[in-house]
Amino acid sequence: MSARLRDAAAPVFSLVEDPLLRLQRALRLAPPHGFGAVRRALIVVAITWVPIMVWAAMSGYLGADPRDPVLRHLGVHVRCLLAIPLMILSEPLANWVMGAIVGNFVPSGLVRSEDHDRFHAVLESVERWRDSRWIWIGMVGLVVLNAWLTNRVWINGDTDALTWAEGATTLDFGGAWGLFVVRPLFLFLLLVWVWRLMLTWILFRRISRLELQLVPSHPDRVGGLGFLEFHSAAFGLIVLAVSSVFSAAIAHQILNHDATLKQFQIPLLVLLGLIVVLFLLPLTSFQSRLRRANLRARFEYGTLAGRHVRGLHERWVEGKKIEDDILSAPEIGPAADVATLYGMGTSMKFAPIGKVQIGTIIVPALLPLIFLIAIEVPITEVLLKLLQTLT
Repeated sequence: MSARLRDAAAPVFSLVEDPLLRLQRALRLAPPHGFGAVRRALIVVAITWVPIMVWAAMSGYLGADPRDPVLRHLGVHVRCLLAIPLMILSEPLANWVMGAIVGNFVPSGLVRSEDHDRFHAVLESVERWRDSRWIWIGMVGLVVLNAWLTNRVWINGDTDALTWAEGATTLDFGGAWGLFVVRPLFLFLLLVWVWRLMLTWILFRRISRLELQLVPSHPDRVGGLGFLEFHSAAFGLIVLAVSSVFSAAIAHQILNHDATLKQFQIPLLVLLGLIVVLFLLPLTSFQSRLRRANLRARFEYGTLAGRHVRGLHERWVEGKKIEDDILSAPEIGPAADVATLYGMGTSMKFAPIGKVQIGTIIVPALLPLIFLIAIEVPITEVLLKLLQTLT
């Protein structure tokens, strides 16, 4: 890995080339040098959703049963047909986005030539964390523990009501498959993506400790780190998956247990807050570095602007002969350009967070909630209220 990195024009880094993907390649579920995400998503649907549907059809619970048809159990369908496939389909997207971000640090000049070895060392250290067997053993252990606890409380505490037999005291096939196959798989993939999100935070934190060549007057207002905004795009589908499962659980309560949306206002607000904080947290890793660059810019660009306008004043107001080359520098130009340069250099943001996050984090989080609200409020009325708010 080390030699390959050092010989490359831009560093190579993969967020998802982890033990899970390597295991799937060993089992030939994924191709040796790719992801096969669509094929794996279809395989997962066949493993999780199809057995429940076949059992429901054979047992008379497929739609027509007046007591509790399987089609009413939204949590099962959303996990099997949407959330879990989205988590698999996110892998090639996250790999491309994070590879492009990491690969841009060196060509952009942010990393000094004398720090290239340190930069490569940072990538290798994060890859070791990514492949840590203890982390993966811990995630599997959490899933097993959750399944064991679920087995003890499923009759009284099951939010998705995965047991179809009325008054049942033991699990039937559908309930068992949902509790011990579908849910553990969803939970495991969710933990995997949370770990990948934490890895990006570790990566950005360690890169921020390098002497990055930030340019305070860069048009992106974050010293040249504007490309980091696209980090959120790597996790947009994951946000949609999590929000969909949460919304499905609430929808089940509203449709089948006479609950109201108002009862879930606080949990929904907490969910949205957690999503925003967790998925934007890695982008705050450069906050201290940007703050120091902004403080330094107030001195450096203030000195530059002072030299320029002072020279103009002495030459054209006081009539002195000024030899300072700054007055004739073509890249600076008139005094208005100097003022613009000073304004750009001293108005830096302290994190590369912008409009990209609205489309990649906020929208996927809110989209399932719109359908949830539509259960109680007609969708046209919801859209009209949104338009009125925006206008």
